[in-house]
Amino acid sequence: MHGCRRVTFICGRAGVCALGAVLAKHAGDERLLDHYLTKFKEIKLPSDLPNELLYGRVGFLWACSFLNKHMGKDTISTAQMRAVVDEIIKAGRRLANRGRCPLMYEWHGKKYWGAAHGLAGIMHVLMDMELKPDEVEDVKGTLRYMIKNRFPSGNYPSSEGSESDRLVHWCHGAPGVTLTLAKAAEVFGEKEFLQAAVDAGEVVWKRGLLKRVGICHGISGNTYVFLSLYRLTGNVEYLYRAKAFACFLYDRAQKLIAEGKMHGGDRPYSLFEGIGGMTHLFLDMIEPSEARFPAYEL
Repeated sequence: MHGCRRVTFICGRAGVCALGAVLAKHAGDERLLDHYLTKFKEIKLPSDLPNELLYGRVGFLWACSFLNKHMGKDTISTAQMRAVVDEIIKAGRRLANRGRCPLMYEWHGKKYWGAAHGLAGIMHVLMDMELKPDEVEDVKGTLRYMIKNRFPSGNYPSSEGSESDRLVHWCHGAPGVTLTLAKAAEVFGEKEFLQAAVDAGEVVWKRGLLKRVGICHGISGNTYVFLSLYRLTGNVEYLYRAKAFACFLYDRAQKLIAEGKMHGGDRPYSLFEGIGGMTHLFLDMIEPSEARFPAYEL
C-alpha cells in the first residue's frame, strides 16, 4: 500500500485534503480552500482498490460525504460519487453471486463483517448515498442477513463463517455493527433495525469494557455506541452508560496503562488506537447529543 494508493479519509489523501478544505473554510482562507479542493478532486481511485472503509472505496466516499456536509451540498458531485457507488454495488453483487446475502465483500481473502474492513462499514457509507430502489433493498437485505446470523450471545462474527465469539470492538463485532444498525433505523425508519441496534448495544454494555483505550478496539470507541443510541432513542439510560464508560477511562485509564494492566495502543497518542481517541471522547461528553464517532458517523 504505497503512497498513491492510500485514498481514504482515515488512512489517505482524501482525509488530508477534506480536513484541510474544511479547516481553510473556517479560517476564511479562500486560496488554501481552493488548493485542498483541487487536490481532492485530482484523487484517482486505482481499479483494484478494495471496497472497505479503512483503505478502500467507501473510505473515499466517506470523505466526499464529509466535504458535502461541511462545505455544502454538491461540493463533490453526485455523479462523481455515483460512479464509485456503481463499482461497490457491482462488486458486492458479483461476490454474493445470488447467495443468501445480497452483497458480499472480501478484504485480504476474508469476508469481513465489521466496520473497518467489512459489511458494517460498507453498508454504513452506502446509506448516505443516493441509491436506486433495488440497491436500497440489497443494503437492507445484507443487514437482515447479518442480524439473522449473529451469534447466540447477540455479538456479531468478525467474518463470514467465523465461530469465534470474542471481539467486541468497533472494527470487529457488535460495536461497529450497532452504529450501522442505528443508522439504518434512522434512514429506513424500520422497527427491526432499531431493535437489532438496541440488542447489539446490550452486548457492548455487558462485554465492552475492554483492556484498551482507543476508539478502534477500545473503551472509547465502545462509549460512542451508547451516545449513538442515546441520540437515536432519547433514552437517558444510554447517556448514563456512556458516562459510566467515560468515567472509568477518566478515573483509571492512565493508572492502568502505567501499571501494564491496560494497553495504551501501539501508537499511544493516535486517534484510533491511543489516548487521542479518549481525549476526543471526553470533548464529546461535554455535549453528548452532538457526539459522533470520528470518521464514521457524519
